[in-house]
Amino acid sequence: MSTQLPEQVDDESSADEVEPQPEAQERRLQKKRDRAAEQERQRQAEEAEKALDDEDTYHLKVFRYDPEIAGKKEPRFDDFHVPFEKGMTVLDALMYARDTYDSSLTFRHSCRQAICGSDAMFVNGSQRLCCKTQLSDLEEPVRIEPLPHAEVVKDLVVDMEHFYDQMEAVEPYFQTNDLPDGELEEQRQSRENREKVKMSTRCIWCGACMSSCNIAAGDNQYLGPAALNKAYRFTMDEREGEEMKQQRLEILEQEHGVWRCQTQFSCTEVCPKDIPLTEHIQELKREAVKNNLKFW
Repeated sequence: MSTQLPEQVDDESSADEVEPQPEAQERRLQKKRDRAAEQERQRQAEEAEKALDDEDTYHLKVFRYDPEIAGKKEPRFDDFHVPFEKGMTVLDALMYARDTYDSSLTFRHSCRQAICGSDAMFVNGSQRLCCKTQLSDLEEPVRIEPLPHAEVVKDLVVDMEHFYDQMEAVEPYFQTNDLPDGELEEQRQSRENREKVKMSTRCIWCGACMSSCNIAAGDNQYLGPAALNKAYRFTMDEREGEEMKQQRLEILEQEHGVWRCQTQFSCTEVCPKDIPLTEHIQELKREAVKNNLKFW
């Protein structure tokens, strides 16, 4: 027979069920720390949101189109609000929008030093290099579209195959029939001749001039200002010789060559390298006329 009283048995059972005091206190402290950390996170998020509201931002309206996705086959414009920093270019803004808001935003870019020509786009109604165009020089909203008069592949990317075909049609590489006698002798060029062709060598094949040309838009066979400028660079190079010059002029004199240019100067206005494209085309016309003059 047990000698323990009922009250004593109950007290001992209760004692076994009570959590040790140090563990209970640590748990309460941990919950308190968790609540404090959550409150701090909320405070930081609110401050970041307020800072973004107070920050100077630029409004972008970006052309979107994706033929491979059913819901995006219809062209549209998406709005992005990008935090502005001094010296920020349109390309910087597009990269921020892509990296922060929509990773599917598609456009071409390479060196970001205005020499690769890959990021030419239609910005606020004009052909521009995005890496060269300052946001601060543009009015909001900044409307960014793919180059006109070219097939859109996706978003801001256009098919450049036709442009490259036109460039290739003028044989854009140095050729000569008069090689120096010595094996290691250079083909010398006078300083005057170098100055004459210098500006034409700055072409970066961006396609901005071709996109701005109304004649190229209506005549798919027209060589276009970029190809004619490239032809000028070699036609006027004294090192190629008269025979090669005659061959190039025959290419340029065709129906869809230099005579299709109507001297609108749109190509010259949009060229990011300030090449006097229209002037070069007019000089090629003069050379073509002289080439066909017969004195007998």
